[in-house]
Amino acid sequence: MREKMPVRLKMGKKYKNHVILTIFVRNNVLTRYMGIRGIDIVGRATGAVVGLACLVCMFSRCANTAAPTGGPKDTLPPMVLRMSPADMTTGFKGRRIFVEFDEYVQLRDLAQEFYVSPAMKRMPTVTVRGRGIQIDLNVNDTLKENTTYAFNFGNSVRDNNEGNPLSGFRYVMSTGTEIDSMVMSGYTVDAYTNDSVPKTLLFFYDAVRDSIPEYDSLIFKGEPDVIGRAENNGVFFTQNLKPIDYKVYAVRDKNNNKTYEPGADMIGFLDSLVNPAEMPSFSICYDTLRKYLVAQPQTYFRMFTDDAFRRQTLSRVDRPLQHQMLMVFSAPYPDIRSLTFEGIDSAQVLREYLKPERDSISLWFNVPAEQLPDTIKGELKFMRHDSVNNWELATVPIKGTWRLVDSNEQRRERERVEREKKKLIEQGLTPPKEPNPFKYNVEATNPLNPDKNIVLTFAYPLSGIDTSRISLVRYGEAEAMYRVSFKLAQDTMNIRRWTISAQWQSGQKYELQIPDGVFTNIAGEKNDTLKSQFEVMSPDKYGTISVQVKGKTETSKYVLQLTSGTGKEVTQEFTDVVTGTYKFMYVKPGTVRLRVIEDVNGNGKWDHGDLVHRRQSERVELYVDPSTNESEIITRANWENEIVLDMNEMFAPITMESVLRDIERQDAIRLRKYFERLQERQKQQKQQQNTQQQGTTFNPTEGFGI
Repeated sequence: MREKMPVRLKMGKKYKNHVILTIFVRNNVLTRYMGIRGIDIVGRATGAVVGLACLVCMFSRCANTAAPTGGPKDTLPPMVLRMSPADMTTGFKGRRIFVEFDEYVQLRDLAQEFYVSPAMKRMPTVTVRGRGIQIDLNVNDTLKENTTYAFNFGNSVRDNNEGNPLSGFRYVMSTGTEIDSMVMSGYTVDAYTNDSVPKTLLFFYDAVRDSIPEYDSLIFKGEPDVIGRAENNGVFFTQNLKPIDYKVYAVRDKNNNKTYEPGADMIGFLDSLVNPAEMPSFSICYDTLRKYLVAQPQTYFRMFTDDAFRRQTLSRVDRPLQHQMLMVFSAPYPDIRSLTFEGIDSAQVLREYLKPERDSISLWFNVPAEQLPDTIKGELKFMRHDSVNNWELATVPIKGTWRLVDSNEQRRERERVEREKKKLIEQGLTPPKEPNPFKYNVEATNPLNPDKNIVLTFAYPLSGIDTSRISLVRYGEAEAMYRVSFKLAQDTMNIRRWTISAQWQSGQKYELQIPDGVFTNIAGEKNDTLKSQFEVMSPDKYGTISVQVKGKTETSKYVLQLTSGTGKEVTQEFTDVVTGTYKFMYVKPGTVRLRVIEDVNGNGKWDHGDLVHRRQSERVELYVDPSTNESEIITRANWENEIVLDMNEMFAPITMESVLRDIERQDAIRLRKYFERLQERQKQQKQQQNTQQQGTTFNPTEGFGI
């Protein structure tokens, strides 16, 4: 028998004349509130969200009547008048459900908004019929016995005139003798950015279905027993649960197929089983401004994109250039045991990994062009998957063919150039020099950021460098020139990338000269002369952020990332961070954020979780200024921001209280930005109105030629 407990409802705080209502839920059971129509929260067709919305409507109207011509704009959603069979019906045996409203309605974005919990083999057909909607179950779909079904419409049901959504509309029935009435709340966030994940699906599985707890494959085995969905703020409030142990997953369903696809969808999971009957009480707030629920979270999901399983094979072998061969594998981190080529010493084969996952490898042959055959043959030994996905050592012959074949356009262009050259010689003139095939790119700003130095990226790996001919000078007072020592170093990750570094002096002017022939690449090509003048950044024009780190232990490692104000771009980074002080120099004046990664394995990067082996992602936290409760850091020219990070506080165990504080902080930021945008729109509208009024002002001289 279903337990009935009182539900306390109170008027919450006001924000810009918008009321927030709060329901306090006891023992995870939602019951009817005072018998008021529309507040049947357990599984009423209007649902918890609509029940609250209807209560709000009671303060502003007694009936939903059509607005007269010229009257105020209708901003209220439609109301439910009748359901057949009635909402909360038990012993359901029918195939059709009809819901009547007090006005004509429309269905919008039904494919994205509508879902059934638990999922049916075939989605019901939903159509508009007069002032109602009709739900027809597929004739070939058999309902499960003793199961509570919830038809969730999200925001798809809207009035026909203004499109006002009936938020959270749902219809509930059971094929058994009772309605499952337990509820659970939670919060879903991106594990890397800490931003809320909107419209997340929550999959609840009866824990008895999982027979191998250490190997998480339950989500791949079958349909969930109950499905819920979070609102745009990442908060979910799932109803119609049983008082049993559940295994719960959060899925960001990218292609809207109601299933989890590794590598495409984001996933989050709880480390332990949860029973709604054993969870603490919580409150639910309905925000009438943004029209969604803000519930005190009982659970917390840090979501990530897991790696999809890919069979390891050699996908393709190309030879795009005479000195280059490209090997592409179907999965990351190929286990190569040996690689040999006929007639080419292995020491003359340079490997360049084009991706961090090392699944694309560029092989460069440091051999004179005349010694390279048109077809290079070799043998590769590596570990690959067989037809049943077992590992095996495979020996694969590889071959790359390259021939210089001109197209008709290239041939005609070459013949034209030869004719022009011959004509100039006959006239006693010197023909222009042919373009140098040696290609490289200089990555440097002017003014130069001394932390980033000067980076040279070459089209081919280098086979020779004469650094003694490179000149770097600094201009002093009265145009005095001082020779500056420098260091030219090859990048450890990219063999074609080199960095010129020096003891740069702020605000000083420099000149870099690289004469022709300093660099020689493996194709035997040499560079032209390069001469460049630049100035080094002055710290007076930029800000500095000093971060004092106190680690959990002496060996604890972290990653500090300075990002743009939106958090989407990492501008500076420190890895292998331990207790000490770290300074971000030359920060442009404006707004930035500080992201901190708890680098558990010490590899200098963030590692996402692993669903199958039930490993959570490494924790990421944003620095929040305790005085302003804001994550945005304002930087100014010639100003130093000092930040103290106590990692024991920043990475303290996550509690529902700390999660609730994050939700409230993000909601406050959203509200502030909302009203800033609203005020800006109102300002623009007022300016447009003033402009229009000025354009129609009476001019007594108009029409008199004055």
